[in-house]
Amino acid sequence: MFTGLIQALGTMEPLGGDSWQITCLSQSGEIIIQDLAYGDSVAVDGVCLTVEKVLKDGFIATASPETLRRTTLGGEQTPQRYVNLEASLRVGSKVGGHFVMGHVDGIGRLLAAEQTASSWEITFIGSEAIARYIVPKGSIAVNGISLTVAAYEPELFQFKVAVIPLTYAETNLCYLVAGSLVNLEGDILGKYVEKFLYSGNPHTTAPDDNSIDGITSTFLTEHGYL
Repeated sequence: MFTGLIQALGTMEPLGGDSWQITCLSQSGEIIIQDLAYGDSVAVDGVCLTVEKVLKDGFIATASPETLRRTTLGGEQTPQRYVNLEASLRVGSKVGGHFVMGHVDGIGRLLAAEQTASSWEITFIGSEAIARYIVPKGSIAVNGISLTVAAYEPELFQFKVAVIPLTYAETNLCYLVAGSLVNLEGDILGKYVEKFLYSGNPHTTAPDDNSIDGITSTFLTEHGYL
């Protein structure tokens, strides 16, 4: 589990097949490397990868076929690409962003980035499968960055975020151009609500006073949750 607060910027180079070498850039990379061990999890552009070998200034990881299919890692392999890095959340650590699982829902695309007096306003487009979890003023992870949805157009599957200059400069957002692909992960809370409301739970036990069988959108509206 992660928080969406990027700790370092790195580069990612293909080693052939489904293996990658991730190299941390600048001194901020020490946060990632200082106690990194075999088997640890690191979010690379929002994708949870397992460390298979620790290097002096980075690590080697392997992406599964499902990961390659669902994320930008499965796209054209460039010799070097900038990626956002975050080590997994430790028990007792501050959660400054939101709970990010590192399980990407799908790929989005940057439409436009406009600098304002106090921030960058960036517009992305996703797919219907991703858009269902987008909520105005809610959280979304873009390339592993915890961002707040400032505006949302459900008919177009487009959403806008406002990014402070610090976040823009210290993540790979500053390297993106119109058309760049990004990894998108919706808020895990919304996925569980959807599961309980619409798809049911086939693994229920005998009903009791705390049964969720009666929870519907009407019930939540009547009790002030929607």
